[in-house]
Amino acid sequence: MGEATGQATVELVGILPLAVLVALAVGQLLAAGAARELAGNAAEAGAAAMVQGTDPRAAARDALPGWSDDRAEIEISGRRVRVRLRPVPVIPGLADELAATIVADAGPEG
Repeated sequence: MGEATGQATVELVGILPLAVLVALAVGQLLAAGAARELAGNAAEAGAAAMVQGTDPRAAARDALPGWSDDRAEIEISGRRVRVRLRPVPVIPGLADELAATIVADAGPEG
């Protein structure tokens, strides 16, 4: 009985790093999905502000959570608002590769 318990422990220790890696990868993908959703909301807020005649950059920035201050880029080009948001890094170096870029169009000048 002791030998079987020892083998199970060794197997568990062997699979544990793989389980941690899978959990980190899932966490990074969830963070990337959240960044995409937040970038879309911010771009839409910026476009809506443009239609209302207010500052689209400020509206987009206000639509983002505080943690994103140094992770977001907002560009205004004509009637378009482009928001690029890098997710929170769960796996170092991967957040930049999973950045979300969303463009919202305020429509024709009217």
